[in-house]
Amino acid sequence: MSDKKKEPSGCGCANIPFSVIIIIFAGGYWLFTQRNNIDVSKLVSQAQQITNPIFNSTPNITANPTPIIAPTPQATPTKSPSPAISSIAKITPNNQPTPSQTSIPKTTPLPVNSWQKKAIRGIYLSRYQVTNNATEKTIRERVRYYRAQGFNTIIHGVWGNGCTMYNSKVMQQTLGYKSCPNLFQYQWLDWLIDEAHKQGMQVHAYFEKGIKIDKNSPIFDLAIEKKWVVPGVDKTYPAIEHYVLDVEIPEVANFFKNILVEFVQRYPKIDAVQWDDYLGYHAELPGKVDRTAKLTAFVQQMITGMKKANSTVSFDICHHNPYWAKRYFAADWEKWNVDRVFIQVYNDANFQEELNYVKNYHGIAISEPQFHRLKALLDNSEVKSVLVFPASGKPEETASTFNNLIKKQ
Repeated sequence: MSDKKKEPSGCGCANIPFSVIIIIFAGGYWLFTQRNNIDVSKLVSQAQQITNPIFNSTPNITANPTPIIAPTPQATPTKSPSPAISSIAKITPNNQPTPSQTSIPKTTPLPVNSWQKKAIRGIYLSRYQVTNNATEKTIRERVRYYRAQGFNTIIHGVWGNGCTMYNSKVMQQTLGYKSCPNLFQYQWLDWLIDEAHKQGMQVHAYFEKGIKIDKNSPIFDLAIEKKWVVPGVDKTYPAIEHYVLDVEIPEVANFFKNILVEFVQRYPKIDAVQWDDYLGYHAELPGKVDRTAKLTAFVQQMITGMKKANSTVSFDICHHNPYWAKRYFAADWEKWNVDRVFIQVYNDANFQEELNYVKNYHGIAISEPQFHRLKALLDNSEVKSVLVFPASGKPEETASTFNNLIKKQ
């Protein structure tokens, strides 16, 4: 019988050298005794980091990941330094606006000349000079033209010779027709006011001729028939004969008050209304009758009615100085409770004397014959406002001439 090789059985522990077994038991005993001093989790973590280097980088998680073409990975991954906080603030996605604080550049204001320092720089336009069937475009262009010539106020006729330059219910009910016989566009004044306000200008409604009419008035025959006219002819200005509507007659007084109330309600954005020396009588009318007190009462009632209807509108007058107005026109306007007074100085002979009155009120009204006085007016700080009346009847030429003179000052 031959010898057979025996196969090993069990775990094979019997074949481990005894010295190795002693080392294992000793190491286990040491770990058991030092378990409180060693953070086993750190050992495991470090072992994982050594065997799994991909954990060294933090994944960039986005709510809606967009597929991108990744660059070829490097053999050894490296960490990129985190950007500073100030740099992060500047990084924004391409599809969103970059927030920024833009500083408004400082601009040097244009020098203000003595003309621009005047509170009201006005020019008069007769009731027929813009309204004659003018289109909206024409009216707006003319407003811009006067703005370019240096004016900040347009004083435009809206009433004259006994009728309105707009459709009036008061006119219709009282006289049987709604306006003066003029081919005006219904919205002409709305356009003018709107464009003026857009240009930073004001519009003052000019009640030309006031309480006076001439033979060309559409109400002349009716006024004579109803005896609405003060006896005699008003020859204040020799070029034309005027007739004064008698405001001591209640029907006439109410007509004017209703017209004014209607106007400031119809055009609530109008800045002011202005009446001139035609709001008065003539000293040489027949009979020694003092009409001063009655005229004062009429104007006060008219202003009260207007203010009640629209308190934002200024009631202004452009009249003779208070002495002349009361002495020759029965117009004691210092008692009328008006808002502003401009002194007419169309007579160059008394210019210096008139300035003594002008400085006590709101300004002066001049015409072409006074243009040589321009420098004196601009240099005088007591002259608060200047109104230009184109006596030539050519306001655009007058405005251009005036502006050229201003530039030479």
